[in-house]
Amino acid sequence: MARATISIPIAAAAVGAVILVSNMGSLAQAPAPVVKTAWGEPDLQGIWTDETDTPLQRSPKFANQEFFTPAQRAELDQQRGALLGRDQRAERGTVADLAGAYNDVFTPKKRTGLRTSRIVDPPNGRLPPLTPEAQKIAAAERAFRLALLQATETCKNHESPCAGGKYDPTPSPHYADLPPRYNTGGMNRYYGPEDASLAVRCLMGGVPENGTLGAIADRISFRRIVQTPGGISMFYDVGQGQGWQRNIVMNGSPHLPSNIRQWFGDSRGHWEGNTLVIDVTNFSAKTDFQGSRENLHVVERWTRTGPATLDYSVTVDDPTVWMRPWTAKQEFTLQSNEENRIYTEPRCIEGNYGLPGLLLGHRVEEQNFAKGKGADPRTISTVSANDSIPDPLQ
Repeated sequence: MARATISIPIAAAAVGAVILVSNMGSLAQAPAPVVKTAWGEPDLQGIWTDETDTPLQRSPKFANQEFFTPAQRAELDQQRGALLGRDQRAERGTVADLAGAYNDVFTPKKRTGLRTSRIVDPPNGRLPPLTPEAQKIAAAERAFRLALLQATETCKNHESPCAGGKYDPTPSPHYADLPPRYNTGGMNRYYGPEDASLAVRCLMGGVPENGTLGAIADRISFRRIVQTPGGISMFYDVGQGQGWQRNIVMNGSPHLPSNIRQWFGDSRGHWEGNTLVIDVTNFSAKTDFQGSRENLHVVERWTRTGPATLDYSVTVDDPTVWMRPWTAKQEFTLQSNEENRIYTEPRCIEGNYGLPGLLLGHRVEEQNFAKGKGADPRTISTVSANDSIPDPLQ
């Protein structure tokens, strides 16, 4: 089968398109001639995407198996293609059912990739253990979110967002407490904009752009690389129009002072042979990658391996979160510049317009309850469950 070429506008607007890819064969290939720019640097330019599905972490059922066999990939493709996914309705009239705005068309499945996980180190394909301090923070955040849910039907119906908690018809006395740290995830409260998740606030995306299966932002992800003499820029088109751009400083200057923090970090790049190496530090404490924030340190390696292939390796370190650094890999495929020549700037419409509506709706609920009308807003769940059959890759 010929490799499918995907248009970015279609991917951003109709994220349900199923991406067809070819059998990519073995990763062990003879070195390809290096494509160079007019000024002599390795040429990484173009629109790139990962055309297969590979989970960040390896499912325990695949143990220490790094690569799938062809038979396993075929079987997984068949199993995943038959899944109902979000087309499986929750109980009619429940919050989970009403919140199911996206059916399975909006959560596309690509063909199964060669690797059983993007993580290649540790060898088990899993994230390293959390540090004791990181475990405490994660537990505190989990307890806070469960407290906001305890009086809702999400806990009453034993839905997955309430896992580890229990139903209590009395709203938690801690309902109005501040979160343990700056909130980046969803919670069952909308007192202000920062109670919403980063995605709802149109702040999705970051470095490294390397997440898990299931979410739209992880399934639909493109990056356009543009090079100039002495400079490199990368534009990321992720999820539902939540595009963002990073500029790679290539002049050999040191990182910014530690008191200057940026949402996407401070990227400093250099060439090691034909590989672009980017060192990223100075992240903001308001960003979050797998629980890591201001202490996140990322080292990326981008290598052009053929006319239409680009290898990406990223090593992630944060000694306050993980017991050791870890490394993940992806292979990107070049897309057509011609088919993507018309490209409108992505806009996070749902967040731009939806968040004020969410805040207004909750203020109306509070006003009605104060007048003796309607339910106590603290007993109304805004956290939906996606309890569909899990992806076999997970």
